[in-house]
Amino acid sequence: MHDKIKVFPSIVEQHPEADLPINGVSTRLIQAGDQQFIFMEFSKDVEVPPHTHNAQWAVVLDGEIEMIIDGEEYVYRKGDSYFIEKDVLHSAKIKAGYKDLTLFDQKDRYQTKE
Repeated sequence: MHDKIKVFPSIVEQHPEADLPINGVSTRLIQAGDQQFIFMEFSKDVEVPPHTHNAQWAVVLDGEIEMIIDGEEYVYRKGDSYFIEKDVLHSAKIKAGYKDLTLFDQKDRYQTKE
């Protein structure tokens, strides 16, 4: 058995993984009352199809993400943040090496990984 590579510092690693339906992503989930914080790091390029959900705010920690939010194209890089209102259609092209901290305004957006 191989040792798992630490993606985040131990203060973050102590939290459970989020069960995201995306291959190539490492996660940590922090439940915060009626909201969830998720740290994410992508080891490969990923395309996320158009979808909607409750409001989402994120800070890009590293890498690059291309997004279409409500029909407008955006590119976000390290240090940028973005906000998506509830029920606004959006999609993303996430590049390998992308890392962020995302806050979902939804207490049950994701479950912990078993």
